Amino acid sequence: MSTFVTKLQSCSEAVISKIQNCPKFQQIQSMPPLQRNLTWAGFFLTSQIIIFGSLYLLFGFVVVMGFLASILAGLATGIGALPALWLKKISDNLFNSLLGGAAGVMLAATAFSLLVPGLEYGNAMWTGKGIYIVSVGMMIGALFLHYADKQLPHIHFDSLSDTQLNSLNKIWLFIIAITIHNFPEGMSVGVSFGSGDLKNGLILATAVALQNMPEGLAVALPLVGLGMNKWKAVGIATLTGLVEPVGGLLGITMVTVFEQILPIAMGFAAGAMLFVISEEIIPETHSKGRSRCATFSLMGGFIVMMMLDNLLS
Repeated sequence: MSTFVTKLQSCSEAVISKIQNCPKFQQIQSMPPLQRNLTWAGFFLTSQIIIFGSLYLLFGFVVVMGFLASILAGLATGIGALPALWLKKISDNLFNSLLGGAAGVMLAATAFSLLVPGLEYGNAMWTGKGIYIVSVGMMIGALFLHYADKQLPHIHFDSLSDTQLNSLNKIWLFIIAITIHNFPEGMSVGVSFGSGDLKNGLILATAVALQNMPEGLAVALPLVGLGMNKWKAVGIATLTGLVEPVGGLLGITMVTVFEQILPIAMGFAAGAMLFVISEEIIPETHSKGRSRCATFSLMGGFIVMMMLDNLLS
């Protein structure tokens, strides 16, 4: 594992070094602060116009909305990491409550925004067979996460309590784990928008964003504890969430172009989400013994998301 992390860090440093040595980059960095910031802002704005304009022309408004929602859901990881600017540690009860609430939100969103509409679309396409199509998709999604979990070295969420993430290598392995699990979350948002139902898409994006916040804090706090610059720690936490737009774009374009796979894609996303909730989030909330706070927070998160879904119906 340490060899993998060392290679990953070396690769990251090589990419950063190559960018910093680029003449164009150095030219921009040598500009006065205001001009430099305006130049970078101009590059960013131009890139966004090109990306979103191309998506709109190729796939339409819904795809643009889905991609934007997956970006915002991913950025919530960075928002959740912001308390690390002032804190070095939070109480176990508070952290377990936050994770429990996130698990409840995700369970409700998976049920009402993925499985229920997936069954409806499946039955509309293949009368009486929607349940089987969605079930197959769920198993494929869970097996996909299982395979990724086995193939890529990382530290599980529930190892937070056992190892205390007391070395940089362990933290990088934990960051890899968060990144792996953010991909199917982004994909679920994309698939939901790809169905053409903006309500379900917005509900699921909201749920993913709420679930990402404690994950961002879980990444940033150990980095700060090891003496890393606080803003850099928040930046790294934010980057772990930015894999979600990749999954979101893949999910939404896939089901938009190939509409017939929508029920199985919704099942896939639901299975992957349930795998993450059961394998990572819930075990962490009980890693130091039973946590009644986490249990009631899970129920509270589920009820809040269920009410939101009902209000937007």
